[in-house]
Amino acid sequence: NNDTDDSNKSGGGGVLSYSQQQQQQQQSQQRDANPWKLLIYDAHTRSIISPLLSVSQLRSNGVTLHLLLNSDREPIPDVPAVYFVQPTQENLSIIARDCSRNLYERAHLHFSTRIERPVMEEFARLVVNTGGLSSVASVHDQFVDFVCLENNLFSLNVPQSYCVYNNPGATEQDMELAMGNIAQGLFSVVATLGCVPVIRCPRGGAPEMVARKLSKLIVEHPTLIRSKDGLHKSHNRPVLVIMDRNMDLITPVQHASTYQALVDDVLDHKANRVEFNVKQDGNATSAQTRGGRAPPVVRKKLDIDPDMDPFYSRHKFNPFPEAIESNGAELQEVSAREQQIRSKTGGGGGGASTAVSSGGGGDSSELATAVESLPVLLDRKKKLEVHTSILQAVMNEVAARDVPQFYELETSLATGSYKSDPSKAKKEVIELAADPSKGNVNDKVRLVIVYALSNGVGNTSDIDEVAQAMKESLETKGSTISADGAGGSTAATEGGTHGTLTKEDRALLENGLRAIDYLKKLRSMRMIPTMSSTMQTEISGGTASSGSDMLSSFMARATNQATGLLAKATDKLGTMLGKTHKHRSTIAVENICEMRPNTEDDDYLYLDPRVKGDVDVTALRNAARAPVREAIAFMIGGGCYGEYQNLQMVANERRSVTYGSTEIVDPSTFLNHLAKLA
Repeated sequence: NNDTDDSNKSGGGGVLSYSQQQQQQQQSQQRDANPWKLLIYDAHTRSIISPLLSVSQLRSNGVTLHLLLNSDREPIPDVPAVYFVQPTQENLSIIARDCSRNLYERAHLHFSTRIERPVMEEFARLVVNTGGLSSVASVHDQFVDFVCLENNLFSLNVPQSYCVYNNPGATEQDMELAMGNIAQGLFSVVATLGCVPVIRCPRGGAPEMVARKLSKLIVEHPTLIRSKDGLHKSHNRPVLVIMDRNMDLITPVQHASTYQALVDDVLDHKANRVEFNVKQDGNATSAQTRGGRAPPVVRKKLDIDPDMDPFYSRHKFNPFPEAIESNGAELQEVSAREQQIRSKTGGGGGGASTAVSSGGGGDSSELATAVESLPVLLDRKKKLEVHTSILQAVMNEVAARDVPQFYELETSLATGSYKSDPSKAKKEVIELAADPSKGNVNDKVRLVIVYALSNGVGNTSDIDEVAQAMKESLETKGSTISADGAGGSTAATEGGTHGTLTKEDRALLENGLRAIDYLKKLRSMRMIPTMSSTMQTEISGGTASSGSDMLSSFMARATNQATGLLAKATDKLGTMLGKTHKHRSTIAVENICEMRPNTEDDDYLYLDPRVKGDVDVTALRNAARAPVREAIAFMIGGGCYGEYQNLQMVANERRSVTYGSTEIVDPSTFLNHLAKLA
């Protein structure tokens, strides 16, 4: 039973509305005699559910217990079970065993993607032979084999995807399997959207393999290709642009300047959960303080919803200093409003009801309204305070590691600012990479990689000189900032003291040097482009002075708050304001959306599943083409929040941009992938 019809379709831009429709379906099912159920999932499908549904949301939909498929589970024979798993042989064997034991009242089987007919037949034989057929109530292919992190962001959750298709030892069969799995994942996205896209991709390599496999999957699926909804939307079909990570290797390692991208870079951030360490202040009378010991470190775990959290949805793409300022202003406003309401009601307790009952006429009505608004206000305050703690944690890392200096220099390298003076570029990179007080080991390695991939600033011998200078400095002087600070630990932790590196930092250095060697090899073989020639610099507001004007304004406002997070941010983060540049993927997607001649719009393949064979784009130039209202940019080999944010430069009031990738990786993880290939 292929459920790709109404149950899997979303009506707007983005893929998150699928979960909302599923919630409505489940709520309607609660009218049954027994609305309670169990949810059984595997590790893969748990990653699909966790960003979309909280435990309380599961309970509101009748899920009393949720368990891993391969865990030890007790029989609950009077409650039905909903299985949401991958259709693997191992999973199907466990389900058949559950059915034969009558573990649950009924079993509703929902597979994250299509179950192949031979596998289905084998499963049917197994269930019949073990006597569990009566327990199976329904079987569904759901086509939701992707992780939706927010409304316009998804991942196929393919681990080490860059290594998979860049591995020189991979066989043709390995590549076919890997590209086929990616195509299946993209088909789930297309099925969820319920609209057949036009597919664009570079010619040759992984993107073309995936594009052709995806087009074939769409053509072979009659429910999707002939859907009424798809025909209705045919004049406004989305454009899916499939790209290769090797087109831009700077973006995944470059330091970021925006709130969401920095959270992912410097804290432990996965599936919309943020984790970081916080040193407890402790009272002066505490045992720790009396004993002269350092205050204890507490691990904070916070869930943030990029779509439903008002502050995060507004500021996740903003420069980090602006997010800090907005958080302070909004928190001050909410606190003032709360104080105003509490003062009217006598400060709490029974004061609210007393004041309302004793007030007269219009005053009583106004007060009652104010009191009713208090819970909403307090909820907003609580969410803002969550962001205050996250901003503080990010600020601690950014300030300790001098991230703005790395960001500024890397941006200048990537946009070609040093083309006319390559010796200056090398000098400044060496100075920053060899300074033991600036950045941790990974920060320095990332800077050297950006230098190695930037056009016109250095040849192979220059790259060797810069890498050697970094290596010698770290080995002789150490690093005052331990790389343990990345990923959510405390950045202030001392790293290499007395001119030595910690064991962890030494391993990171060796790892980083392998990554640099791998990229040097690719560069010498001309297998990857250098980036400056394909990046465009833009200044917010359109003029070169606007960046400094914005900084001056920001500093003026911070003068009134000489202490606190905002003042600290003003001092440390000035270079993060004003400058932006379009990354390689952004330029490609924009050229295709704007249908610009002599660009990627002419060079990329044009595949339309509704049309046989390839489409000649040059022939379309003489025809009227519908404007692109929805673009989906997909990166094979891993994506990042910096790229997602940068692609929003193509979005406007008439066009939405959704970003997806085989996996979302932070810079440290991507460095590990590069090193592994070396």
